[in-house]
Amino acid sequence: MGAKRLMQYQQEFLATAYDDIQELLQLHWQEIALNKDVIKLNPDWEQYEAAEKAGALRGFTARENGKLVGYFVVLVSRSMHYKDHLFATNDVIFLHPDHRKGFAGVRLIKFAADCLRSDGVSMLFINTKVHRPFGPVLERLGFNHVESVFSKRLI
Repeated sequence: MGAKRLMQYQQEFLATAYDDIQELLQLHWQEIALNKDVIKLNPDWEQYEAAEKAGALRGFTARENGKLVGYFVVLVSRSMHYKDHLFATNDVIFLHPDHRKGFAGVRLIKFAADCLRSDGVSMLFINTKVHRPFGPVLERLGFNHVESVFSKRLI
C-alpha cells in the first residue's frame, strides 16, 4: 500500500517557495514558452520581491506531502479604469503534469480566488496559452472568455 497523498493549498511568500519553485519553473518553461531560441528563462527575482513587498504580488501553491507540485501567481492592482476596484491578473499558473488528472488545479484556482476575494479583489483574470488551453476548466469555474491577446516577435 502506497503512502497517503496529502495535498495542501496555501498562500506563500516568495522567500518560502523560491528554492522549491526552481525545478517546476524549468518544466513550465519547457512546456509553455514560445520563442525559446531568443527568449530564455531568466526571472527578475528582484522585481518579484519588490512587487511582493509593495503588496502587489500574491503567490498560491499546491503541495503534495510538502513537495511543491503547482503554483499560481497573480499581480494585484487598483484598476486604472475602475478606481474603486482591485483586479488580480495571473502572472503564471502551472501544475505538474502528474497532478493534472484530478482536481488539484481546480482546487488551487478556487483557493486563490477565495483568498483574493477575502482581500477585497473584485475581478480575477487568468490568461491561457493557445497551444495549452484550459478554458473549459475555467468556464466550469464561472470564468468568462472576455479577451484575446496577440503577440509579435520583434527580435
